[in-house]
Amino acid sequence: MLKRKAWQEMESWRNAKTKQALLVTGARQIGKTYLVREFARTHWKHLVELNLLENADAREAIATARSSRELFMRISAFADEPLVPGETLIFIDEIQEAKEAVTALKFLLERDDFDYIISGSMLGVELRSIRSAPVGYLTTLTMHPLDFEEHCWANGLSEDVISEVRRCFEVREPVDDYVDRRMSELYHRYLISGGMPEPVKAFVGTDSVEAVRIQQNAIVEQYRADISKYAGGRSRIVRRIFDLMPSEISSQDKRFKAVDIDGDSHVDRYADDFMWLVDANAALAVYNVNEPRYPLEVSVQSKRMKLFSSDVGLLTYQCGMDVVRDISLDRTDINFGAIYENAIAQELTAHGFKPRYYKNRSIGELDFVVQWPYDRVLPIEVKSGKGYKRHSALDNAFKPENNYGIERAIVFHEGNVETDGGVVYLPAYMAFCLEAQGQGDYWQVPTSGSE
Repeated sequence: MLKRKAWQEMESWRNAKTKQALLVTGARQIGKTYLVREFARTHWKHLVELNLLENADAREAIATARSSRELFMRISAFADEPLVPGETLIFIDEIQEAKEAVTALKFLLERDDFDYIISGSMLGVELRSIRSAPVGYLTTLTMHPLDFEEHCWANGLSEDVISEVRRCFEVREPVDDYVDRRMSELYHRYLISGGMPEPVKAFVGTDSVEAVRIQQNAIVEQYRADISKYAGGRSRIVRRIFDLMPSEISSQDKRFKAVDIDGDSHVDRYADDFMWLVDANAALAVYNVNEPRYPLEVSVQSKRMKLFSSDVGLLTYQCGMDVVRDISLDRTDINFGAIYENAIAQELTAHGFKPRYYKNRSIGELDFVVQWPYDRVLPIEVKSGKGYKRHSALDNAFKPENNYGIERAIVFHEGNVETDGGVVYLPAYMAFCLEAQGQGDYWQVPTSGSE
C-alpha cells in the first residue's frame, strides 16, 4: 500500500466525531477508492460499498430515491455486509453518477448511526447542478497525485534522509553530496512517473519506463473518455485544449493561443472550457496578478492564466519518449523548464498554496508568487538549465523603487543550496519542504553578515 498524506486527513475527520459525511474528490485514477477501502478496513468492522459507475442497478436505485428513508432502504438492499449501527461505514463511490443523492444524504446523517464516505472523480464538474448542496453536512478532502515526499516513501527512502533534507532547507545549508545525488535521481524518476499511483507502482516494481507509459496511456485515454462523457456539447473543444496542453506549457509564455484551439481569435469564449478541465482535476490554473503585493487575491486577473497538467508524469508522457529518455539520461544540456515548472506548480498546490504568476512589461515575468506568513509575498523562479542565476524579472522585483516589499525569493534549480542576499537557491526536489502554513521564521529578513 502506498503511504498517502490524505490518510491523516481521513483520521482527523473520523476523530472529530461529527455528523458530517466525508466527501473525497480528486482526479480520476488518483487512488481515492483504494485508500477509502483500506481506511474502512482499519476502523470499521463492516464496509458497505456501492460503486455507482460499475453497478447500473444500484445507480438507478440511488438516483431515483425520493426520500432519505427510501434512499437508506435501497442502500440496504444492495449491501453485501451487515448494517450494524456504530460498526459500519457506508461508502458510495462514483457519486457523480447519481449526484442528486448528495442532497438526500444530509437527512440520513441526522440518524447518527452509520458513517458515510462518498467519492467521485468529476465532482467539481457534476455537482454544480445539484439543487441543494448539503452545506454543513460534508467534510471535503481533495486528493492530489503523490507529491515528491510520498514518491520518496514509495521508493523506500529512509525518513532519516528526508529529515536531513528538511534540516538543510531550514538552515539553508548544502545537502551532503551523496544525499543530493540520491534525491536528484529520485526527482528525475518522479518527473517521469509523476504522482498517479499505478505508474508509480509500475516504476517502483519494474524500473521499466515502458511499464510506466502503459499505465499513463490508460489514464490519458480515460481522461479523454471522461471529457466525451461529461463535457456535453463542449467536449470537442475541451478535448482539444487537453490535447494541446503539452505544447502550450512548453511554449515561451505558457498561455493558450485561441487560434490554436478552434481557429478563433477570442480566448474569452473558451473560459468555461479551460475551467472544465480545472474543475475535473485534470488541470491546474495559475492566474496572473496585477502586482506581486499582499494580499495577492485582490489583484488576480481571472482572464489571464497559465494552465498546467495536474500530474507532471502525464505531461512528460504526452511530451513523448524523447523527453522521457533525456530525463532518464540526466541530460544537463537540455532545458526542461516546462516540465520542472509543472512539477513545482503541482507541489505548491498539493501543499495548500494558491500559486499565481506576475508579468509586467517593465519587470518581466515571475514564474510563481505565493503568500507567506507575516503578510508577505514570496516570488518563486524555476530554472532547469545552467544559467539559474540569471533572473532579471526577480532582480527587478527586488528594486526598492518598485515598492513591492519583496525581501526574500526562491530559485529552484538543478544544483544544491546556495544563498545570495535575499535569494535562496534550492534544488528542485526541495519543493516538498514548502508548506502554506508556518515556516514564517525561515523567511525573516537576514541581518547584515548573517548569511
